[in-house]
Amino acid sequence: MNTGTYITIATPDGPMPTFEASPAGDSKGGVVVVQEAFGVTSHIEDVVRRLADAGWHAVAPAFFHRQGAPVFAYDDIDSVMPIMGQLRGEGITADLTAVLDYLEASGIPSTGTGIVGFCMGGSVTFYAATLRPLGAAVTFYGGGVSKGRLGLPSLTELALRLQTPWLGLYGDLDQGIPISDVEELRQAVALASVPTRSSVTPMPTTASTATTGPLPSIKPQPLMPGTAPSPGSIATWAQEIERPRTGCHHRTRTLSPLLRC
Repeated sequence: MNTGTYITIATPDGPMPTFEASPAGDSKGGVVVVQEAFGVTSHIEDVVRRLADAGWHAVAPAFFHRQGAPVFAYDDIDSVMPIMGQLRGEGITADLTAVLDYLEASGIPSTGTGIVGFCMGGSVTFYAATLRPLGAAVTFYGGGVSKGRLGLPSLTELALRLQTPWLGLYGDLDQGIPISDVEELRQAVALASVPTRSSVTPMPTTASTATTGPLPSIKPQPLMPGTAPSPGSIATWAQEIERPRTGCHHRTRTLSPLLRC
């Protein structure tokens, strides 16, 4: 497996630590992996490495770099909330712009780059899909559907601004994002000018987004704006990457609705 390494990417507010992994040969494109509320954890690093093993140039920027890029244990909710509460829309915009520009400078155009985010990162990923046309955007959860969070507008407000094909993946027992919110968002994105799709998966409260096993095969054809998800695309990969395993996400959401990671 690709080991990966930390680099720094310049932002208006200083260097942003970023975990990066690249394939041994030519890359099929780029993928930005957006962290959970717990930082660039070993799980996020593992997703980056596995993407590289599948042929993608993958990066996971530390959106908490203004706070020292901390990483928290999945049960350390008390430490997470104050840090996440310091995120601001202008900072998120600057960080997304910096990492996408970095990949472009590496020879990967935005239309050849996908972005995937988990929990808090799902909200950031949806917002990223409104900033410029990317290859694909995939959100695993991501709150703020009807009420903005992280200094960003609500997802329903952002829906018409989507410039990137979007796939949203949700769990039916997620108390932080009720099914009614998912349906509201589905109706909002249906009016966007790019292909969109959302899916609700039956999940036990102990399921998380931890991943094991090899990634499905991905063909070198990133999903382009104006096209529907196709076999081998980033979106198709994202549907298959997550396998339930005992861990954080739905468990903590069920026990603590206040945690909107």
